[in-house]
Amino acid sequence: MRIGLIGAGAVAPFHVAAAAELDGMELTAVCDIDEQTGRRAASGTGAAVFDDHRRMLDAGVVDAVIVNTPHSLHLPITEDAATAGVHVMVEKPMATTVADCDRMIAACDAAGVTLTVGHIQHYMPEKVAAERIIASGELGAVRMIRDNRSTDYRPGTRSPWFFSPEIAGGGALINIGGHCLDRSLWLGGGRAVEMLASTVNRFGSPVETDGAILLRLDNGVGVSIAVVSDPATRADTMAIVCDDGVIEVDPRRGTIVQIDGRSRVVHESAPGDIQRAFTAQLADFAAVIGGADPTVSVAHARHVVELVLAAYRSSAEGSALSLLPQGIVA
Repeated sequence: MRIGLIGAGAVAPFHVAAAAELDGMELTAVCDIDEQTGRRAASGTGAAVFDDHRRMLDAGVVDAVIVNTPHSLHLPITEDAATAGVHVMVEKPMATTVADCDRMIAACDAAGVTLTVGHIQHYMPEKVAAERIIASGELGAVRMIRDNRSTDYRPGTRSPWFFSPEIAGGGALINIGGHCLDRSLWLGGGRAVEMLASTVNRFGSPVETDGAILLRLDNGVGVSIAVVSDPATRADTMAIVCDDGVIEVDPRRGTIVQIDGRSRVVHESAPGDIQRAFTAQLADFAAVIGGADPTVSVAHARHVVELVLAAYRSSAEGSALSLLPQGIVA
């Protein structure tokens, strides 16, 4: 399978390494509007470099693409790829509106090509270990999840497009909070039916720098998410409270199970975990193209976008939202 990478930003090296590692895959093209950035990402791979994704698609050198661009570009690039008969894996968030998600799904369905969304948390070894413990039934049912993330949304700390509501779709919640919503829904085992959210704009930022979300899932699980920008203590932790114990998940430490005052490590984090996740994600994309069920459904990815937008509405209105029966569509 000939893979094209569209967008050679921060996580591009992980995608490039994944394509090199997997049998039956070859990175044949890299596209970035900054040609030098594209050349750096393609260095040593033999991949052709383009500065326009349409020219790359017209060249007929790819069978599938990874869309790793600013969020608002996911829709037009996906539609162009589908028209060219090329399979698509798009980075999260799937899009900046639910309507755009639906257009992406429709375009790929009409063209008969695969569409998947790169929610990397589903492949991170420490999260996979937590899922195994939950599935085993050892701790009983999940009852509550606390998800705590730090980030940095001070202007100048990241590319300017992250601070554009039109291009990024929002700030810390659609970017970092999207990871939290994804993994909390997944490990909580349900869809959200009620939400209360608040956001904060600091540092003169035009997008939110901080946010908090409370969710109730359709199975009764309660979820609390906090994303805080530039705290003194960095955090990326989940506490999954079950009937008979607690699972703590942290990519820096691993996965720890606590039962009645005693703990055991079920996964110890290692330096290569992030790359292993990206490689597993690309392998899953290939499997879906071959007819397998996806690890992350497009319905789940769409629901994450739906919830981010609902969080913005809840914060603006200062009230809780019911997401029944079909959810908030924005």
